[in-house]
Amino acid sequence: MATIVNTQSFKELAAQDGLLVVDFFATWCGPCKKLSPILDEVAEEFAGKANIVKVDIDESEDLAVEFGIRSVPTVLFLKGGQVVDKFVGAVPKSEIVSKVQAAL
Repeated sequence: MATIVNTQSFKELAAQDGLLVVDFFATWCGPCKKLSPILDEVAEEFAGKANIVKVDIDESEDLAVEFGIRSVPTVLFLKGGQVVDKFVGAVPKSEIVSKVQAAL
């Protein structure tokens, strides 16, 4: 299951090596609710290979601003703290899996 993180724990995770997949979401967002269980499945499939976390844009506005998040859901793929890929909106699980595999 993907973990919800705050700004401090996000910074610690982003500083680590490996792939960090970040779902910027809002509790009031319909497409976010649709995407959430899909990301939980992907998190289980890639446990130990990719760290998948969620950031509530209303709770961590500073991160949303820092990464230029204008729409939710927005999912960023980070390696070494740098964005290597992203997508906006609810997408099929197969597309997410492909992006995770490509980023590994």
